[in-house]
Parts: sequence; C-alpha cells; structure tokens
Amino acid sequence: MFRKKSLVALEDLTDGESTALSAKIKGVNSSLIVVRRQQQVFVYLNTCPHVGAPLDFEPGRFLNLEKDLIQCALHGALFTIEQGNCVSGPCEGKHLTAVPIEMKKGSVYLK
Repeated sequence: MFRKKSLVALEDLTDGESTALSAKIKGVNSSLIVVRRQQQVFVYLNTCPHVGAPLDFEPGRFLNLEKDLIQCALHGALFTIEQGNCVSGPCEGKHLTAVPIEMKKGSVYLK
C-alpha cells in the first residue's frame, strides 16, 4: 500500500513564522512558502506573480516586519497569508499560487 509522505509536522513549524520547503508537485521539484498561523498552515509556490522570482529575503524568510503579510524581497509586494492575494505592489490584484494541503494527526500533507 502506498502511503503519502508528510510535508512537515506541525510541531516543526513555529507559530507566526514562515519557512521554505521543497516538494515534488506534478513531478516537478518546487520551492514552497509555508506559513503557520496557530493551528493552520498555508502553503504557496515560492514564485512572485509579477516576475516569477522567489520571494524570500533569505532562505525561509518571507514575512514582513509585522509578520502579518508575505513580502516579496525583490520589489516589496505584499500578500495576505490566508489567501495569497497581492494587496500592495506591482502585482496588486494577482495572487500567489496556493498548494493544496491537508492536515492529519499533526502533520501537513500535499493533496
């Protein structure tokens, strides 16, 4: 029987912080943005919709100083954590590409 491998355990994610992970999505190695908010986890492709560049300032660092928005290091665009919508910057009105996940027994899995 094939079992899905966990992307990450919830206990390995600091509440209110972000991290970068890699995973195969549709057969392609992909860089991911992972943000934990209490018991929720939000996952997006690490690609800015404006120019396609990675968003992190340094590996795994994606949040603005207030830690309430995802910020693109290249041009400062701001995205909501919960929906990935761009609310400020040159890609306003666009959004990050969400990666479907499911939570089971304290772990995050790709759908």
